[in-house]
Amino acid sequence: MKTKFRSVLYDTAAIVGGSFLLAAGLIMFTVPSNIAPGGVSGLATALAHLIPLGVGVWSLLLNVPLMLVGWWVIGWKPLMKTIAATVLLSVFTDVLPLPAYTGNVLLSAVLGGVLTGAGIGILFLRGSSSGGTELLSLLLLKVFPNMPVGTMLMCIDAAVVAVAVVVFRDLEVALYSIVTIFVCSKVIDGIMAGMNYAKVIYIITEHGQAVTDAINTHTERGVTLLEAQGGYTGKEKTVLMTVTRQNAMAQTLHLIKQTDPDAFLFVVNATEVHGEGFHKYDAVINS
Repeated sequence: MKTKFRSVLYDTAAIVGGSFLLAAGLIMFTVPSNIAPGGVSGLATALAHLIPLGVGVWSLLLNVPLMLVGWWVIGWKPLMKTIAATVLLSVFTDVLPLPAYTGNVLLSAVLGGVLTGAGIGILFLRGSSSGGTELLSLLLLKVFPNMPVGTMLMCIDAAVVAVAVVVFRDLEVALYSIVTIFVCSKVIDGIMAGMNYAKVIYIITEHGQAVTDAINTHTERGVTLLEAQGGYTGKEKTVLMTVTRQNAMAQTLHLIKQTDPDAFLFVVNATEVHGEGFHKYDAVINS
Protein backbone atom coordinates (compact mmCIF):
# COMPACT_ATOMS: atom_id res chain seq x y z
CA MET A 1 0.00 0.00 0.00
CA LYS A 2 2.82 2.38 0.92
CA THR A 3 4.64 1.64 -2.37
CA LYS A 4 1.48 2.28 -4.38
CA PHE A 5 0.86 5.57 -2.56
CA ARG A 6 4.44 6.65 -3.20
CA SER A 7 4.10 5.83 -6.89
CA VAL A 8 0.89 7.87 -7.15
CA LEU A 9 2.61 10.75 -5.33
CA TYR A 10 5.56 10.66 -7.74
CA ASP A 11 3.22 10.50 -10.75
CA THR A 12 1.23 13.48 -9.49
CA ALA A 13 4.35 15.54 -8.81
CA ALA A 14 5.75 14.69 -12.27
CA ILE A 15 2.50 15.59 -14.04
CA VAL A 16 2.12 18.92 -12.21
CA GLY A 17 5.82 19.84 -12.36
CA GLY A 18 6.36 18.71 -15.95
CA SER A 19 3.21 20.46 -17.19
CA PHE A 20 4.18 23.65 -15.36
CA LEU A 21 7.69 23.73 -16.88
CA LEU A 22 6.35 23.02 -20.34
CA ALA A 23 3.68 25.72 -20.03
CA ALA A 24 6.26 28.18 -18.66
CA GLY A 25 8.48 27.62 -21.68
CA LEU A 26 5.57 28.36 -24.00
CA ILE A 27 4.13 31.36 -22.12
CA MET A 28 7.41 33.10 -21.31
CA PHE A 29 9.57 32.40 -24.34
CA THR A 30 8.28 30.65 -27.45
CA VAL A 31 4.74 32.03 -27.93
CA PRO A 32 5.67 35.73 -27.43
CA SER A 33 8.45 35.36 -30.03
CA ASN A 34 6.29 33.44 -32.53
CA ILE A 35 8.55 30.40 -32.19
CA ALA A 36 6.95 27.08 -33.07
CA PRO A 37 8.52 24.58 -30.65
CA GLY A 38 7.36 21.64 -32.73
CA GLY A 39 4.58 19.20 -32.03
CA VAL A 40 1.05 20.12 -31.09
CA SER A 41 2.27 23.17 -29.16
CA GLY A 42 3.91 24.52 -32.31
CA LEU A 43 0.78 23.88 -34.37
CA ALA A 44 -1.34 25.47 -31.66
CA THR A 45 0.92 28.55 -31.67
CA ALA A 46 0.53 28.89 -35.45
CA LEU A 47 -3.24 28.33 -35.39
CA ALA A 48 -3.71 30.82 -32.54
CA HIS A 49 -2.07 33.38 -34.82
CA LEU A 50 -4.74 32.71 -37.46
CA ILE A 51 -7.81 32.10 -35.30
CA PRO A 52 -8.05 33.92 -31.94
CA LEU A 53 -8.31 31.00 -29.58
CA GLY A 54 -5.86 30.36 -26.75
CA VAL A 55 -2.83 28.19 -27.41
CA GLY A 56 -4.02 25.89 -24.64
CA VAL A 57 -7.45 25.49 -26.23
CA TRP A 58 -5.91 24.68 -29.61
CA SER A 59 -3.56 22.15 -27.98
CA LEU A 60 -6.48 20.39 -26.35
CA LEU A 61 -8.47 20.27 -29.61
CA LEU A 62 -5.51 18.93 -31.60
CA ASN A 63 -4.83 16.25 -29.01
CA VAL A 64 -8.28 14.67 -29.25
CA PRO A 65 -7.59 12.58 -32.41
CA LEU A 66 -4.19 11.51 -31.05
CA MET A 67 -5.81 10.38 -27.82
CA LEU A 68 -8.28 8.31 -29.82
CA VAL A 69 -5.40 6.66 -31.70
CA GLY A 70 -3.64 6.02 -28.40
CA TRP A 71 -6.80 4.43 -26.98
CA TRP A 72 -7.03 2.17 -30.03
CA VAL A 73 -3.37 1.12 -29.80
CA ILE A 74 -2.72 0.81 -26.06
CA GLY A 75 -6.08 1.23 -24.31
CA TRP A 76 -7.34 3.85 -21.86
CA LYS A 77 -5.50 2.73 -18.72
CA PRO A 78 -1.94 3.60 -19.87
CA LEU A 79 -3.29 6.90 -21.23
CA MET A 80 -4.75 8.21 -17.99
CA LYS A 81 -1.58 10.03 -16.91
CA THR A 82 -1.14 11.49 -20.38
CA ILE A 83 -4.73 12.72 -20.45
CA ALA A 84 -4.23 14.38 -17.05
CA ALA A 85 -1.01 16.05 -18.21
CA THR A 86 -2.59 17.20 -21.48
CA VAL A 87 -5.55 18.85 -19.75
CA LEU A 88 -3.34 20.41 -17.07
CA LEU A 89 -0.92 21.77 -19.69
CA SER A 90 -3.77 23.35 -21.64
CA VAL A 91 -5.10 25.02 -18.49
CA PHE A 92 -1.65 26.21 -17.40
CA THR A 93 -0.86 27.60 -20.85
CA ASP A 94 -3.95 29.83 -20.92
CA VAL A 95 -4.26 30.88 -17.26
CA LEU A 96 -0.79 31.08 -15.66
CA PRO A 97 0.13 34.76 -15.08
CA LEU A 98 3.78 34.38 -16.09
CA PRO A 99 5.70 37.30 -17.64
CA ALA A 100 6.39 37.14 -21.37
CA TYR A 101 9.96 37.75 -22.51
CA THR A 102 10.13 39.67 -25.79
CA GLY A 103 13.81 40.56 -25.91
CA ASN A 104 16.49 38.58 -27.74
CA VAL A 105 14.77 35.95 -29.90
CA LEU A 106 17.72 33.56 -29.84
CA LEU A 107 17.72 33.64 -26.04
CA SER A 108 13.98 32.91 -26.11
CA ALA A 109 14.59 29.95 -28.42
CA VAL A 110 17.26 28.45 -26.15
CA LEU A 111 15.49 29.01 -22.83
CA GLY A 112 12.19 27.89 -24.31
CA GLY A 113 13.86 24.67 -25.43
CA VAL A 114 15.38 24.10 -21.99
CA LEU A 115 12.08 24.54 -20.13
CA THR A 116 9.95 22.56 -22.57
CA GLY A 117 12.54 19.79 -22.75
CA ALA A 118 12.73 19.60 -18.97
CA GLY A 119 8.95 19.39 -18.72
CA ILE A 120 8.63 16.69 -21.36
CA GLY A 121 11.56 14.73 -19.90
CA ILE A 122 10.02 14.73 -16.41
CA LEU A 123 6.73 13.48 -17.83
CA PHE A 124 8.50 10.75 -19.82
CA LEU A 125 10.29 9.50 -16.70
CA ARG A 126 6.93 8.58 -15.17
CA GLY A 127 5.56 6.99 -18.36
CA SER A 128 3.45 10.02 -19.25
CA SER A 129 3.52 12.76 -21.86
CA SER A 130 1.83 16.05 -22.65
CA GLY A 131 0.01 14.42 -25.55
CA GLY A 132 0.64 15.59 -29.10
CA THR A 133 3.78 14.38 -30.84
CA GLU A 134 5.18 13.34 -27.45
CA LEU A 135 2.37 10.79 -27.28
CA LEU A 136 3.03 9.84 -30.89
CA SER A 137 6.72 9.30 -30.11
CA LEU A 138 5.84 7.10 -27.13
CA LEU A 139 3.63 5.03 -29.43
CA LEU A 140 6.46 4.79 -31.96
CA LEU A 141 8.76 3.51 -29.20
CA LYS A 142 6.78 0.27 -29.37
CA VAL A 143 8.03 -0.09 -32.96
CA PHE A 144 11.49 1.53 -32.59
CA PRO A 145 12.51 0.89 -28.95
CA ASN A 146 16.20 1.72 -29.51
CA MET A 147 15.73 5.18 -31.02
CA PRO A 148 16.40 8.07 -28.59
CA VAL A 149 13.14 9.79 -27.70
CA GLY A 150 14.52 13.29 -28.23
CA THR A 151 15.79 12.39 -31.69
CA MET A 152 12.44 10.90 -32.61
CA LEU A 153 10.67 14.07 -31.50
CA MET A 154 13.07 16.20 -33.51
CA CYS A 155 12.21 14.30 -36.69
CA ILE A 156 8.46 14.53 -36.10
CA ASP A 157 8.62 18.25 -35.30
CA ALA A 158 10.34 19.21 -38.55
CA ALA A 159 7.01 19.14 -40.39
CA VAL A 160 5.45 21.45 -37.80
CA VAL A 161 8.18 24.03 -38.38
CA ALA A 162 7.39 24.04 -42.09
CA VAL A 163 3.74 24.80 -41.33
CA ALA A 164 4.74 27.62 -38.95
CA VAL A 165 6.92 29.24 -41.61
CA VAL A 166 3.94 29.33 -43.98
CA VAL A 167 1.63 30.78 -41.31
CA PHE A 168 4.00 33.45 -40.01
CA ARG A 169 5.55 34.07 -43.45
CA ASP A 170 8.96 34.43 -41.90
CA LEU A 171 11.92 32.15 -42.57
CA GLU A 172 13.51 33.15 -39.27
CA VAL A 173 10.67 31.34 -37.52
CA ALA A 174 12.10 28.10 -38.87
CA LEU A 175 15.64 28.94 -37.79
CA TYR A 176 14.71 29.83 -34.22
CA SER A 177 12.27 26.93 -34.01
CA ILE A 178 15.03 24.53 -35.04
CA VAL A 179 17.17 25.87 -32.18
CA THR A 180 14.32 25.33 -29.72
CA ILE A 181 13.60 21.82 -30.97
CA PHE A 182 17.29 20.85 -30.90
CA VAL A 183 17.80 22.13 -27.35
CA CYS A 184 14.55 20.51 -26.24
CA SER A 185 15.54 17.11 -27.68
CA LYS A 186 18.96 17.20 -26.01
CA VAL A 187 17.46 18.11 -22.63
CA ILE A 188 14.96 15.23 -22.94
CA ASP A 189 17.68 12.71 -23.81
CA GLY A 190 19.89 14.07 -21.03
CA ILE A 191 17.15 13.71 -18.40
CA MET A 192 16.18 10.20 -19.48
CA ALA A 193 19.79 8.99 -19.69
CA GLY A 194 20.93 10.91 -16.60
CA MET A 195 18.49 9.20 -14.28
CA ASN A 196 20.20 5.90 -15.05
CA TYR A 197 23.76 7.24 -15.18
CA ALA A 198 26.26 5.35 -13.04
CA LYS A 199 29.91 4.29 -12.76
CA VAL A 200 31.26 0.76 -13.23
CA ILE A 201 34.37 0.07 -11.14
CA TYR A 202 36.68 -2.81 -12.04
CA ILE A 203 39.10 -3.86 -9.28
CA ILE A 204 42.02 -6.23 -9.78
CA THR A 205 43.18 -7.45 -6.39
CA GLU A 206 44.73 -10.34 -4.51
CA HIS A 207 42.32 -9.74 -1.62
CA GLY A 208 39.04 -10.25 -3.43
CA GLN A 209 36.99 -11.45 -0.47
CA ALA A 210 38.10 -8.63 1.82
CA VAL A 211 37.27 -5.96 -0.78
CA THR A 212 33.95 -7.65 -1.52
CA ASP A 213 33.00 -7.73 2.16
CA ALA A 214 33.93 -4.06 2.57
CA ILE A 215 31.82 -2.97 -0.42
CA ASN A 216 28.85 -5.11 0.60
CA THR A 217 28.96 -3.89 4.19
CA HIS A 218 29.55 -0.17 3.74
CA THR A 219 27.94 0.68 0.38
CA GLU A 220 25.08 -1.83 0.05
CA ARG A 221 26.16 -2.51 -3.52
CA GLY A 222 26.63 -5.91 -5.07
CA VAL A 223 29.94 -7.22 -6.40
CA THR A 224 30.65 -9.71 -9.18
CA LEU A 225 33.83 -11.80 -8.86
CA LEU A 226 35.83 -13.00 -11.88
CA GLU A 227 38.84 -15.27 -11.42
CA ALA A 228 41.94 -14.10 -13.32
CA GLN A 229 45.69 -14.55 -13.60
CA GLY A 230 48.30 -11.80 -13.88
CA GLY A 231 49.87 -11.91 -17.34
CA TYR A 232 53.26 -10.70 -16.08
CA THR A 233 53.49 -12.20 -12.59
CA GLY A 234 51.43 -15.34 -13.19
CA LYS A 235 49.79 -14.84 -9.79
CA GLU A 236 46.16 -15.72 -9.18
CA LYS A 237 44.06 -12.60 -8.86
CA THR A 238 40.41 -11.67 -8.59
CA VAL A 239 38.68 -9.11 -10.79
CA LEU A 240 35.76 -7.47 -9.00
CA MET A 241 33.08 -5.49 -10.75
CA THR A 242 30.66 -3.19 -8.95
CA VAL A 243 28.28 -0.47 -10.10
CA THR A 244 27.76 2.69 -8.09
CA ARG A 245 26.10 6.03 -8.53
CA GLN A 246 28.15 9.15 -9.16
CA ASN A 247 27.50 10.61 -5.71
CA ALA A 248 28.85 7.47 -4.00
CA MET A 249 31.90 6.87 -6.19
CA ALA A 250 34.45 8.75 -4.04
CA GLN A 251 33.36 6.82 -0.95
CA THR A 252 33.62 3.50 -2.81
CA LEU A 253 37.09 4.26 -4.21
CA HIS A 254 38.35 5.30 -0.76
CA LEU A 255 36.95 2.10 0.74
CA ILE A 256 38.68 -0.07 -1.89
CA LYS A 257 42.06 1.61 -1.40
CA GLN A 258 41.69 1.41 2.36
CA THR A 259 41.06 -2.33 2.17
CA ASP A 260 43.75 -3.07 -0.43
CA PRO A 261 46.23 -0.21 -1.11
CA ASP A 262 47.83 -2.24 -3.94
CA ALA A 263 44.58 -2.84 -5.82
CA PHE A 264 44.55 -1.82 -9.49
CA LEU A 265 41.25 -0.34 -10.56
CA PHE A 266 39.64 1.60 -13.37
CA VAL A 267 36.26 3.27 -13.80
CA VAL A 268 33.98 3.43 -16.85
CA ASN A 269 30.71 5.25 -17.46
CA ALA A 270 27.39 3.41 -17.66
CA THR A 271 24.45 5.33 -19.10
CA GLU A 272 21.95 2.48 -18.74
CA VAL A 273 21.76 0.43 -15.53
CA HIS A 274 18.76 -1.79 -14.80
CA GLY A 275 18.30 -4.07 -11.83
CA GLU A 276 18.45 -4.14 -8.04
CA GLY A 277 19.31 -0.77 -6.54
CA PHE A 278 18.87 1.00 -9.86
CA HIS A 279 16.11 1.50 -12.38
CA LYS A 280 13.79 -1.45 -12.85
CA TYR A 281 13.46 -2.07 -16.57
CA ASP A 282 10.02 -1.39 -17.92
CA ALA A 283 8.71 -0.21 -21.26
CA VAL A 284 7.69 3.43 -21.38
CA ILE A 285 4.22 2.27 -22.41
CA ASN A 286 3.17 -1.18 -21.31
CA SER A 287 1.50 -3.46 -23.78
